[in-house]
This record gives sequence, C-alpha cells and structure tokens, in this order.
Amino acid sequence: MSTTRLPADSLALQRLYAWELDTPNRVTLRQPMGGGVVKDFTWKEVADQARRMAAHLKTLGLEQGWEPGARIAILSKNCAWWLMSDLAIWMAGYVSVPLYPTLAADTVHQILSHSESRLLFVGKLDGWEGMRPGVPLGLPCISYPVSPEDAQDAYDHWDAICAETPPLKGKPTRGADELATIIYTSGTTGAPKGVMHSFGNFAWAIGSGLKRIPLTESDRMLSYLPLAHVVERALVEHGWLHTGMTVYFAESLDTFAADLQRARPTVFFSVPRLWTKFQQGVQAKVPQPKLERLLKLPIIGKLVRKKILKALGLNECRFAAGGAAPMPVALLKWYRSLGLPINEGYGMTENLALSHITVPGQDQIGSVGPAYDGVQTRLDPITGELQMKSQALMLGYYKQPELTAETLTADGWLHTGDKAEISDKGALAGCVRITGRVKDLFKTSKGKYVSPAPIEDRLSTHPAIEACAVTGANFSQPVGIAMLSPEAAARDRGALEQELAAHLEKVNARLDPHEQLECLIVTATPWTVDNGLITPTFKVRRNRVDEVYGPRLENWIGQRRKVIWAD
Repeated sequence: MSTTRLPADSLALQRLYAWELDTPNRVTLRQPMGGGVVKDFTWKEVADQARRMAAHLKTLGLEQGWEPGARIAILSKNCAWWLMSDLAIWMAGYVSVPLYPTLAADTVHQILSHSESRLLFVGKLDGWEGMRPGVPLGLPCISYPVSPEDAQDAYDHWDAICAETPPLKGKPTRGADELATIIYTSGTTGAPKGVMHSFGNFAWAIGSGLKRIPLTESDRMLSYLPLAHVVERALVEHGWLHTGMTVYFAESLDTFAADLQRARPTVFFSVPRLWTKFQQGVQAKVPQPKLERLLKLPIIGKLVRKKILKALGLNECRFAAGGAAPMPVALLKWYRSLGLPINEGYGMTENLALSHITVPGQDQIGSVGPAYDGVQTRLDPITGELQMKSQALMLGYYKQPELTAETLTADGWLHTGDKAEISDKGALAGCVRITGRVKDLFKTSKGKYVSPAPIEDRLSTHPAIEACAVTGANFSQPVGIAMLSPEAAARDRGALEQELAAHLEKVNARLDPHEQLECLIVTATPWTVDNGLITPTFKVRRNRVDEVYGPRLENWIGQRRKVIWAD
C-alpha cells in the first residue's frame, strides 16, 4: 500500500507546542486531588512542567550514560502527571514504557527488566505495596503528588524536581519514524509482549480515526480506562494532543459516578463489562419489563430516557463507543432504546486499535463496522482469519524478531487471530463481523468444533451474568461458566437458579445440536486481575478459566443438572 507523508505538525510534540503557543491559558486537564478538590492545568502549565521534567531526565541521562532512546517506565493510574511524564520522556529523547496499574510484582519486574528501563515514574496506585517488590533494586524512581505516601517519602518528588529545574528551552522534536513507546500487551495467554510504535504511527492513526470519531476542541472526555492500554493511549492522549479537547480524570472506583457527573463527557468509551454494569444499575432501579412499558409511551418515554442518561452522567454524550471485547447485540439494542447508540470498535495493540468501527448514525449492530480510511483487510481463504494492513501497524515486538515474523505475513499483513465474515448486504456492506478466535475453537469428544464467542454473547444477555466463558474440549457437549454480578450473588439462589435454567434453555434453543451447553456452572467469586481470570481490560483469560474450573468439570457434568453452583 502507498505510504502517506505525514505533516510535521501532526506529530505529538509539535501538537503540544502549538497549543502552548496558541491557547496557553486554556484549561485542558482537570485532576481530582481528593476531598472534592480539583486541580486544573492550562496548556502553558502542562508544557512548562513537561519541559522541566524533560530537562531533569536529560541531566540524569548524561550523568548516568543512558543511550539515545533509553526506556523510561510509567506505573500509575490515569492522572495529569501520567500525560506530562509521557511528554517529558519524549521531549528528552527517550522512549516511554507504560505499565498497567494492577500488575503483580512478578510482571512488573518482568517488564522493567525486559525493557531495560532506566527510571520509573511511580504514580497513583491502589496496590503499591504488592507491586513494589517487582521494582529492580537500585532503579531510580520519581513520585507524583498523587502517589502513595510511602512512595513520596522514598523517592524524588515531581513538584520538587520541577521547582528546582529550569524548563527545557526550544522545541525539541522527534521524527515520525522514531520509536515513541513500547506497549506491553495484557494478553489473554502467555507473557506480555512489547509492541513498538513510532510517533508517525500515532499521528497517522489519530488522523484516520478522527474521520470516523468526531472529536473537536470543545469535547470533554473522562480518562479512566488504563492509559497503559492502547485505546486510551490513542483516543485520549493523542486525541487530546491533536484536537485540544479537555480531559477529566476519575478519582477512584468509589467516586466514579460523581466523576462522570463532573465531566459530563461528550465522547465516552467503555468496555462491555462496564456498559453491562451501567445497565444492571438501571435495571436494579427500574425492572426491564417496566422500563420497556415506559419507553413505549411517547411523552413519558422521552422523559425516562433523559432521566436515565442524566443519572449515568451521559446526557451530553454525542458519541459513545465500546470495544476491547465483543459487545453483545442485546446490550447494544438496549442502549439504542435509551437514545444512546454505541459505536462498536475493533482493533489490537499491534495496530493501535485502528482497524474497524461502526459508522455514527448507521444501524450496523452485530458488526464492528467497516475499516477506517486507509486500512486494508482480507480474509484467509482457509481459516477465515481477518488480516489487516495500515500505516498504524507496529514496528514489531521489542527484542522478539521471531515472534514479529510469526505475527506479520511475508507480504506485511497483520495476523489478527480473529475469525471474521465481511458482509455485502445493504447498510452492512463492507462491515466485519468477528465470529471468534481462530485458536479458541475447541473440539468436543464427538469431533465437532465449537466457537465459544457467539455462545458467550447470548449467555451474557441475562442481567445476573457479569462475565462468562464457554469451554469443554473433549467432553460430549460444551459447558458454560458464569460469574454473577454482586447484586445477583446476593439474591435467593432458588429463584435465581430457575431463571438461569430458563435462560440456558432459551440460549440452547438457538444453537446447533453440537453447540448446546450441557450445563451452566455458576460462581459468585469475582473474576479479577489479581486472581488472573481477567486481563486489566476485562477480557476473560480462557486458559486461566480452564486451569481453575477444568479439574471439576467432569464431576459437575456427571451431576446431570442444568445449573450447578461452583461455590
């Protein structure tokens, strides 16, 4: 494919300098400090602090002999200093390595060691005590004003450094081909892989993305999904730098509802699990049958929609999106009935999440939409795997050329690992439907292949089910494993069991005989990052589910009951 030459002013640092010059006094970041206090940052303040920290990093690099493009890591929940750290790292000539703020110590150590990071920014964290043993001995660290107190006591402090360091002068820039960051994938299997992306990759991705996602300078976004994840990094960080919009940060899980009310985002992205939680919160107050009746009444229905969206903090949202995992069709239809259509997107760390998204204003439910401008797609004729190519493709996996060669075809296309279909009908023409993972297919003892993803979509439509997985390789029929929502876990088991049995029967009625679930295993034990059952972006780790529940499957199936409690 032809390569588009990127204008220099589309690159990240050049965008910062443009806002610093053109709108220095406009508030652009709004950071909660606790106790209802919010600290605002103007573009001038953002650039000034980034310049001061960049000057400090350059001095450290000269003193300690860091190589050009040395890696500097960020371990923090989203906050203003996260973004300013990234800008400072780039300004100083280095490469940023973001870490998820929920990682185990072993994974922290693995990433910091593999990337050979020279310094670590320790930011806002809930579980710092558990992560701290993963930081290599002697690695220099810098704390933020919102870091845990013991980190602020132990390490050099951001504010102190900025107070005593003059700002870096001029407009140091980085070329489009230069390495900007190494994003370690959360991955549903195996060790994290370091995906390398250039400044040009980001600039091209956001340029193409904004043709489908209508971000402008007047928009507001709430940044709460990890900035270490590719979607938040591309959509929020680079969307912010490109458009100049205002970014609000969430304070904590406990204040999330208030944070949404404070931000009133005009553009909002969330993962399916959180969209489901919002839905369950509404249904807990207004049972679905009653809600459906109210929505059918012309005047009352309009008032109800407005009240629900206002209660969610989404009444000013003009563009909503979901991704990172498949969105159940029933969930998408539910939000559409409230007047909030959700655009479903699809992408990977390896392509900066810039692959497909549904077109605003068009009903393309059931698909992830057509490709973004400049993205080419094709299906493998044998496996049905979706393959894609664009100028946002990774430079490769850091220090893993063999794995890079396995992931990219000989002619430069990315193996997505996802099975897909491309429609040629009406409004869905050119739209892609993801039908499952190529490697997730498993064979029953009858020799029939089962694709779990479509079955999981149907199972998850029950309001009591927060997450689920379909498994059962080498058994006569597949089985479903469902994690209950906290509200459902508190209910009477007898009544809930009857509901779930009826739901299972309804799901099975729409499946081919070899796909029908033998039983539904139900657990009230939360699937969390800590116990390894989900990734930091709420994807279910299938191998871990099999590891935890697999040894008991034979016994459960032998009970010949439709709903079985695992705990």
